[in-house]
Amino acid sequence: MPADGDVEVLGLAGRLDEITGVGAVNGRTIIAELGTGPSQFPTPGHAAGWARLTPRSQQSGQSAKPDRTGKGNRYLRGAPGQAAMTAARTGTRPGAMYRRIARKRGKQKAIVAVSRVICEIAWILICDPSARYREPGPDYHQPLSPARQTQARIREIERLNPGRKVILADAAA
Repeated sequence: MPADGDVEVLGLAGRLDEITGVGAVNGRTIIAELGTGPSQFPTPGHAAGWARLTPRSQQSGQSAKPDRTGKGNRYLRGAPGQAAMTAARTGTRPGAMYRRIARKRGKQKAIVAVSRVICEIAWILICDPSARYREPGPDYHQPLSPARQTQARIREIERLNPGRKVILADAAA
């Protein structure tokens, strides 16, 4: 355990293991498939595209519809997928992201979306030897606007008290 102010020096597999859901085995699989440098994939999106974790569209004439992502590199697609399913049960940013997307679009799409984020984070950690993963927390995607938070609380109170209306008034000094 490092003392206060000291930074623990970890190898690449150890830094990937810091990502929520990625264990030692999945970390080594990601390293084996992405390599140890940025030479093969210029951006994190390219790495996710190699695993086919990116959205595609099916176009015919003027109409375009969302389509399946495709097969991709099965090892690179599988490791972040396992990590996403593990992270879904945690109270972290990937877990909150999974639950938010699964509510609206389904579990499979949520797994693919979280897998893409994990793959992109892994690419960043691989390319920058000094980078470390810091968990931002489950409220990372929450709206920060006080006005939006106020309106959401008012709607919640009105929903819990049918027939009542909430009116905000200035506090008496």
